Amino acid sequence: MQQTQTQRQTQTQTQRRTQVRTEARTRTEAQTYCGARPGREGYEGHVERVVVLALDGVYPFELGIPNRVFGSAEGRYEVLTCTVDGGPVRSNSDFSITVDHGPDVLRTADTVVIPPFALTDLRADLPEAVADALRAIRPDARIVSICTGAFVLAAAGMLVGRRATTHWQLAGLFRQMFPDVDLDADVLFVDEGSLLTSAGAASGVDVCLHLVRKDHGSELANRVARSCVVPPWRDGGQAQYIEQPVPGPTATSTAATRDWALERLGEPLTLAELADHARMSLRTFARRFNDEVGMSPGRWLIQQRVGRARQLLESSDLPVDQIAGEVGFGTGASLRQHLHAAIGVSPQVYRRTFHASRHP
Repeated sequence: MQQTQTQRQTQTQTQRRTQVRTEARTRTEAQTYCGARPGREGYEGHVERVVVLALDGVYPFELGIPNRVFGSAEGRYEVLTCTVDGGPVRSNSDFSITVDHGPDVLRTADTVVIPPFALTDLRADLPEAVADALRAIRPDARIVSICTGAFVLAAAGMLVGRRATTHWQLAGLFRQMFPDVDLDADVLFVDEGSLLTSAGAASGVDVCLHLVRKDHGSELANRVARSCVVPPWRDGGQAQYIEQPVPGPTATSTAATRDWALERLGEPLTLAELADHARMSLRTFARRFNDEVGMSPGRWLIQQRVGRARQLLESSDLPVDQIAGEVGFGTGASLRQHLHAAIGVSPQVYRRTFHASRHP
């Protein structure tokens, strides 16, 4: 029996999806095999080229994040913006955006960022022009998505079997369209090495700062954050702000207690001491702290201590045991355990990679 036109179209779409996902799997294997960016050795003086791919319906705010963050990194990055055909694209606002570059610059990118775009015309199969643009990306390049940009990576087959995130409001749709992706909709961003996905809006700032910190250390990332007037560090595992009630005008905040704790990280702070400082019961303090910060007080303290330890490893020659004492971990063994749990390396490896003397 002759195939109908609909059957032929379906067969063609299936073949194309298989081809795209095979290419994406090949890219992933190449990145793993090549060990893309192993601690940035050999990158001294290298100016990273970041190419931002603006798709039709792009969100203007997020489109500007890479240039704002990487462009504030004291000349370490060059940021270019392109479209799939070099022409203007509609934004999701009431204006269009004209760029200076077409898809050819993707071939030269060290890092590619895909900002969010309106999902009006999104399909599980990528438009041919978008698929062609993604094929132009080098196998050793990093690829970063912000918000709905994760839908593009998933449709291209790049996230199959991988952990990823997107805006929490779109989690149901994402899981329905891409059941083979391990979606974690409760976090700000996910770093899978050469593939990074982030949630909505401000988490795009977080993931870009994370890359600056990963590439060049906390000192530069903190200077970039100050330049952009944003918090220097929000861990990727921190919860997205998901319809949590805003405390009433008479409710007491835990902010003052967090500031107090940051000045005493070297002390063995307990939940009872934190609650006492905030003049709340243990239960009320723990609940309000989680509402405001998105995590428990204990987890937050560990995160702050790890962050302070990283700064000291980068900027000082203090012994590991002394750093552990100054940040409240007590012993070098405890610091090693927590640092490895947070970023997967030992203090010695981290110091060799990010010590201030390595960076001009």
